[in-house]
Amino acid sequence: MPFERILKPQIEKRFHKNKAIILIGARQVGKTTLLNKILKDKDFIFLDGDDPSIRSILTNPNTEELKNIIGKHQYIFIDEAQRIKSIGVTLKIITDQFKSVQLIVSRSSSLEIQKSINEPLTGRKWEFLLFPISYKEVESSLGYLKAKQQLQTRLRFGMYPDVLNNMGDEPQVLKNLVNSYLYKDVLALGGIRKPEVLEKLLQALALQVGNEVSYNELAQLLGIDKNTISNYISLLEQSFIIFKLPSFSRNLRNEIKTNQKIYFYDLGVRNTVIGNFDPLELRPDKGALWENFIIAERRKKLFYENSFAKAYFWRTTKQQEIDYLEVEKEEVFAFEIKWNPKKNVKPSKTFVDTYGQNFEVINSDNFRDFLV
Repeated sequence: MPFERILKPQIEKRFHKNKAIILIGARQVGKTTLLNKILKDKDFIFLDGDDPSIRSILTNPNTEELKNIIGKHQYIFIDEAQRIKSIGVTLKIITDQFKSVQLIVSRSSSLEIQKSINEPLTGRKWEFLLFPISYKEVESSLGYLKAKQQLQTRLRFGMYPDVLNNMGDEPQVLKNLVNSYLYKDVLALGGIRKPEVLEKLLQALALQVGNEVSYNELAQLLGIDKNTISNYISLLEQSFIIFKLPSFSRNLRNEIKTNQKIYFYDLGVRNTVIGNFDPLELRPDKGALWENFIIAERRKKLFYENSFAKAYFWRTTKQQEIDYLEVEKEEVFAFEIKWNPKKNVKPSKTFVDTYGQNFEVINSDNFRDFLV
C-alpha cells in the first residue's frame, strides 16, 4: 500500500528555486519511491548511483557531457549519489550551469562522503531528511481506528515501508533488511574490520534503551577501547540507525549534565538485533519499547514540522528524573512516558520549583495528540 509522505508537498514547494533538492535517510525508508511519485507526471531523467555504468558517466564529466546527458529534460534525479566519486562537483556544475533544470538527489548516509556532496553545494541546496513511515502517515493512510489497532504490532515490527506492506511476514523482511543494510552496507561505508564488534555493540544498545549509556561500561563489556565505541556509535548515528538524547541542565548543582540516552529510529530494527518479536504482554521491555516509540515518533514530527524545539531527558544525582523534555523559546515542557494509562505519575517538586509546571504523562490512551 502506498503511504502519503509528509515531505511530499514540502519538497514540491522548493522546486525551481535555483537550488538542488537533497533527500537523505536510511536505505529502504522510501526515498526513491517518494521522489518517483513526485516526478511521476514530469519530464525527468533517472540516474541510479548503484549502477556502475552511471557511476562512470557521472564521475568528473565536463559541462558539454552533462548537457548531452540531461538533454531536454526539466528534472534530473540522481539516486544514491554518495556512491559516485566526486559527485559534489558534478552536482555544483548542474546547479550553476543548467538553471532551467531541477536537480534532485538522494543519499543513504551522512558519513564522510557527505563532505564531497555538501561542501560544493553550500548555499545551493534544500536538504530534507526522510524517516521510516511515521505514525501520522500510517493514520493518514489507514485511518484512525486501523492505525490504533496496529499500535502493538508497530512496537514489535516497526515502521519500514516493506514491513508495513508485508504484514504476516515481518520477521523475514526485517532480517533481510538488517542483514543487507546494517551488516553489509554500513560496515562497508564505515570501513569496519570487525563486524562482530558492531553487532555486539548494537545488541548492547538495544538492551539499554531508556537507560543512560556509558561509553566506559560499553568498552569494558565489549573488550575494546572507549574511542572505538565512540566511533562506532557515531557511524550508527550517521547511518540513521540510532539517535542520542542528551541530558538537560540549567540551574541545579546536582543535575546530570553530560550523560545521554540512545534510541533506535525503528523498533523493528531494534527487535531484530536482539531477536525478540514476542507480543507485548510477554515482554519485560514493554516500557522501554513504548518510550523509544514515543520519542522516535515525536522526533519525526518535530523534524517534519521544522520545529526549533530541543529534546532532552532530565535527572539528578538523587535519581529524580523526567523521561523527556522539550525546550522552546526558553520554556521547558516535561513528559513522562508510560504504557499503562492508569499509572499516576507526578513530577518531582525539585523540577517543578525550578522549571515550572508544564508537565504531561503520555500513555497508550492519549498519545495521539503528541504524535499527530
